[in-house]
Amino acid sequence: MNFRQIKYFVATAETGQVSRAANALSISQSAVTTAIRELETEIGTELFTRTAHGMEMTQSGRELLALSYEILTKIDEAVNIRERASGTTGRILVATTYTVIGYFLPYHLDRIARMHPNLDIQVHELNRESVEEGLLANRFDIAIVLTSNISNPELETDTLLRSTRRLWVPQGHRLADRRKVQFSEISEEDYIMLTVDEAANTTMKYWTFGSTPPRVKMRTSSIEAVRSMVANGQGVTVLSDMVYRPWSLEGRRIVTVETDPVVPSMDVGLAWRRGTEMTPATQVLYTYFRQAFNTPQI
Repeated sequence: MNFRQIKYFVATAETGQVSRAANALSISQSAVTTAIRELETEIGTELFTRTAHGMEMTQSGRELLALSYEILTKIDEAVNIRERASGTTGRILVATTYTVIGYFLPYHLDRIARMHPNLDIQVHELNRESVEEGLLANRFDIAIVLTSNISNPELETDTLLRSTRRLWVPQGHRLADRRKVQFSEISEEDYIMLTVDEAANTTMKYWTFGSTPPRVKMRTSSIEAVRSMVANGQGVTVLSDMVYRPWSLEGRRIVTVETDPVVPSMDVGLAWRRGTEMTPATQVLYTYFRQAFNTPQI
């Protein structure tokens, strides 16, 4: 058993598909498949059940996933002994938004706290307009936001992650087995519209790909509500891979399909006031994210 196998296994478990894991890791699908088969041989049991819609973890797979997180955490701590010994101190005021704090930031805040225990990072969740206003008024040192929503020329941005948007449908849906789906076909379905973090505005921008507007059945700021509605067969939606989970809270399966044409990605990254000199503490945070995303991370 080696680190590569564990890393590829975790990526597959989290994304639910070999293709998505390979994309996140910037490697070939065959490399992921080989690593998982080697791991299953080493352990002597199946970790996934292969289905037409992806990879479903077995009980052994779920047990190994919990252990794998512990292994990766310990490796992280070992690799970053030097950073923890650096003794960088200071307070960082960080602004962020609903989607970022819910589906991106917690993992990284935990890593940073272990790597730099002397940093005092204070996080404030706000809407985009308030984040921008706070940066320009120097109330925040830096923001971690959806950079695809930022257009203020007084702010600098650095995109870290581009998350592909896909069509979400329930398992067994007529479009579930399609390789790609056109917007004219999606418009025939009831649509569940997410509204948080300007998602509704973004949706309407790319909906011009279709000849007819979406048939909106429900508007909600809750991603979990969207997930449940789609899984229960009440409608479809188009959202990013970052917020995708293969199961709803009710334990029902959600399948994703590529759109034709491809929808612009949801981009996550850093933002700060143009021309501002970062404090040493803020520079540590900035450097962490730049290093973390120079090579693919899960």
